[in-house]
Amino acid sequence: MKTLTAEQGRELLRCMRLIRQTEETIAERYAEGKMRCPTHLCSGQEAVAAGVCLALNRDDLVVSTHRSHGHYLAKGGDLKRMLAEIHGKATGCSSGKGGSMHLVDRSVGFIGSTAIVGGTIPIGVGLGLSLQLQQSAQLSCVFFGDGATEEGVFYESLNFALQKKLPVLFICENNLYSVYSPLSVRQPIGRDIYRMVSDLGCPSDKGDGNDVLDVYAKTRSAVAAIRRGEGPCFLEFSTYRWREHCGPHFDNHIGYRSEAEYLQWKERDPIPYFEQQLVEAEVLTPEQVTALEESIQVEIMQAFEFAEQSPFPAPDQLAQHLMAGEV
Repeated sequence: MKTLTAEQGRELLRCMRLIRQTEETIAERYAEGKMRCPTHLCSGQEAVAAGVCLALNRDDLVVSTHRSHGHYLAKGGDLKRMLAEIHGKATGCSSGKGGSMHLVDRSVGFIGSTAIVGGTIPIGVGLGLSLQLQQSAQLSCVFFGDGATEEGVFYESLNFALQKKLPVLFICENNLYSVYSPLSVRQPIGRDIYRMVSDLGCPSDKGDGNDVLDVYAKTRSAVAAIRRGEGPCFLEFSTYRWREHCGPHFDNHIGYRSEAEYLQWKERDPIPYFEQQLVEAEVLTPEQVTALEESIQVEIMQAFEFAEQSPFPAPDQLAQHLMAGEV
């Protein structure tokens, strides 16, 4: 707790709790058939989103992946507008046209997410170039998974960012799997992604993605270096998704990962671990932790009600917000 104020500690816990309880409520209610888009839930990975975004400023820019709910909420995105988007409603953050994988909220610097693996990496680097040209103090943060480091655009983008010393923070959430394929069948045994990136000339580090204090400390250090004009940084955080690759269920029974592995990671749940730290540091009492959980659940229920009561986009809005213009 030495790196945090009591207020920051409470903020981190609230952020992780909000993400977890939102994702679990989506999973519980998905079978109702009102959320008609695919959803990639991030239960288990909350500490990365919370710790990284606490170290960023509100006007720093973020781009994300298909598993973007946690990043969006941690950056300050509106819960009501996110759930409305997943319901396909006009009040959604992308006007009900993007769904779960295409979230945007420029008011908090969340520039967008995409379903294409690695697709936002060059966009994030382009944002970094624009910030440099504007001589802005902002930085661009790019979230992606371990699978994206196998895409050619990752290396091209990293090389360009290094060559131009762009203010870009690369965040790799290594949850061990690309859909159903483990690292062992995708990359050479013994390779550390962050060491590989370091060998390419980028300052890199690896942290425990289930320890929000470690995530925050390493991100804060990287952000400080970027703001000093030292160019891009790369951080790899080890973490684990609890639910299936896409959808609200669990999929340990299909054989690509074992129940024992899942349970081992679940024992390292980042939320109760941090709650215990806050209670031991007398930042919160157990009763306050319970009250926080209950208040967040009320907020989530109100956001679902907002989403369900919102209207669908009108037919005459179909051609708006298209790069190609009117059709």
